[in-house]
Amino acid sequence: MDRQLILGKLSDPGFVKNILIVRQHNQLGDMLCSVPLYESLRRKFPHAKITLVASPVNYRILYSEINPFIDEILVFDKSTITGILNFLRKLRSDKYQLGIVPSTVAFSRTSHIINFLSGAPIRVGAAKINNKVNKAGYLLNVSSEFNWDVERKHQIERNLDIGRQLGCDLPENERTIKLKLSDEEINFANDFFKQNFKTNRVIGLHPGAGKIQNQWAIENFLALIKKFCAADYNEFMISSGNIDVEVTQKLSELLSEANIGHVILSGQQIRNVAACIKKLALYITNDTGVMHVAAGVDANVVSLFGPTNGFEWAPWGKNKIFIQSKTKSVNDISVEEVFKNCIELLNDIGRI
Repeated sequence: MDRQLILGKLSDPGFVKNILIVRQHNQLGDMLCSVPLYESLRRKFPHAKITLVASPVNYRILYSEINPFIDEILVFDKSTITGILNFLRKLRSDKYQLGIVPSTVAFSRTSHIINFLSGAPIRVGAAKINNKVNKAGYLLNVSSEFNWDVERKHQIERNLDIGRQLGCDLPENERTIKLKLSDEEINFANDFFKQNFKTNRVIGLHPGAGKIQNQWAIENFLALIKKFCAADYNEFMISSGNIDVEVTQKLSELLSEANIGHVILSGQQIRNVAACIKKLALYITNDTGVMHVAAGVDANVVSLFGPTNGFEWAPWGKNKIFIQSKTKSVNDISVEEVFKNCIELLNDIGRI
């Protein structure tokens, strides 16, 4: 189908009734940075049904009964033949006019095949990323070449670039991750803080990370917390995911030995964790998925980056600071530099 003809069809508000987005990744950060793309699609096609193909992992953070951008989640469970067949049956049951594969990190042949099998006549994605050719690009009929690394673009902008091929965009001041919390989730956080803390000067820390090279040393977190104590901050919340248990336990032991009180938040649904992070005076985190959750609830964040580019992944906003290691080793970031940035941010937001 000719590209101009395609774009002409998209200008007809009655043409696009069903939109498919294929984002079957397990990485939480990838998922959350694509939220502004979904919002731009909703604004361009306000009456269309938008379906997201996702893996069984992490989709719940995006989808709830109050999510204004995604109408349905189609879970791609490839663990059994029955699961795959049921998925394909459901995929073909809806008549999609538009299918999108927002490749911004790597190309997935599976995602492009799913998009093609959906039967959507308009299939959108990337032909080339940073000189890497999309070998499944022949399954797309709207695609472009992107040089995002050279342009130092954030992942939010990279996702929006996919939609911009269709005329979808957001105003510059609205290009942020937005996670709307339910009353139940907000009440959970209120109860948690009422039971565990006495002030609104609670400092949150996330010492774990999905990748070992992204983990700032436990001894650094301990030294940082001691500096906060000396500055009259005495309440601390340590967040922990399933993969962070060992790291969290070690930090907890060191804090107990130093007679520093702290509360560990673990074993909770990620949206409850998000509601708790939102109430913190400040959240200090490694480069990992929960960092993006913090961005989604507009928390005050200081994030630490080693090998990964902060300009590409760090939370955006006036109340957010990222610290990039000059050597690409996260442990070359000093405790003094982190503490200085934390105090400056607390002062700027009036939480000092």
